[in-house]
Amino acid sequence: MNGKSSAKAARQIDTSFETALMQYFDALDGEEPSNLYDMVIGRAERALFASVMDRAQGNQTRAAKMLGLSRTTLRNKLLVYKLI
Repeated sequence: MNGKSSAKAARQIDTSFETALMQYFDALDGEEPSNLYDMVIGRAERALFASVMDRAQGNQTRAAKMLGLSRTTLRNKLLVYKLI
């Protein structure tokens, strides 16, 4: 993927997050959210790790390299999110 297409893809992710958050706030119907940071980061991480593991065809070493994490850190996150 070249620089322009990766920047466009990153903007699409931003837009998706913003849209999802607007829908979440609308669904709250004025109720104050709590623990929003942990909820959003947790869901984003889970989706990221699941997608990368799929792309790496379950190979944790490849997935860790793609993410820029150690394999141990990846494995711990996969356990947290019940992906293994």
